[in-house]
Amino acid sequence: MDELLHLRVLSAIVGIPVIIVAAWYGSWVLWLLTFMFFFFAAREITVILKGLGLKPARWIIQIGGLITFAGAYLYNDETLGLAFVSLVIANLLMMALLYPRTMPVDIFGNLFAIFYLSNFIFFYLTRGLENGFVWILLLLSATWASDTFAYFVGRSIGRHKLAPVLSPKKTVEGAVGGLFGSALVSFLFVQWVPSLPLLPVLLLGVLIGIASLLGDLVESALKRQADIKDSGHMIPGHGGVLDRFDSLLFTAPLVYYSVKLFII
Repeated sequence: MDELLHLRVLSAIVGIPVIIVAAWYGSWVLWLLTFMFFFFAAREITVILKGLGLKPARWIIQIGGLITFAGAYLYNDETLGLAFVSLVIANLLMMALLYPRTMPVDIFGNLFAIFYLSNFIFFYLTRGLENGFVWILLLLSATWASDTFAYFVGRSIGRHKLAPVLSPKKTVEGAVGGLFGSALVSFLFVQWVPSLPLLPVLLLGVLIGIASLLGDLVESALKRQADIKDSGHMIPGHGGVLDRFDSLLFTAPLVYYSVKLFII
């Protein structure tokens, strides 16, 4: 366990500055980094879907992601609906034209992977909001704080299993610790940026903690059903891209729409 923690710390020392610099620069740099998350996660989700007995087409998933990401780069979130509808129709047509070589369940797997992993795009889109860099820092800090507090609190005092069948190591105490961590970071951000509204940001911090936990549980369900321990081996101490950033797939759209619709 200590060796695993050591690898996680080393990965964070290397990876966090890269992400922060890309977020600070924004534009195509952040877009490219975010798309790389999608690209490598698509490779991992393909393996998971195969473990579920499906025959996903990785190239379809990656092209679908490229279409979604290109639309977001050019038009922000204005074309996401159009992109998703077009991808649904294109995949359904492929199912009909290639049947029975391509079965309906395989197409549903492709679409699930595209829609699920496309949530990465909200990490990029958050940068385009007013004070976007600040919101990205809050998103990252609160998500990581939730994961970190949950890990250490659960490891120290965790007694009651949260989801014993799905994720035996997760505890109720760890989940509460994660909520406290994300809320604490949100409170500290308001002290750092006094122009931020206290109560909405605190509430957002709590919601980030909940979304972070749910994102982790969703990936755990996928891996457990596919009988896979780690989604990949790309990040030392963590596993794959999905293992490290599964929470971000839930917290990024939450922060983006919460800030856009209710805070600014």
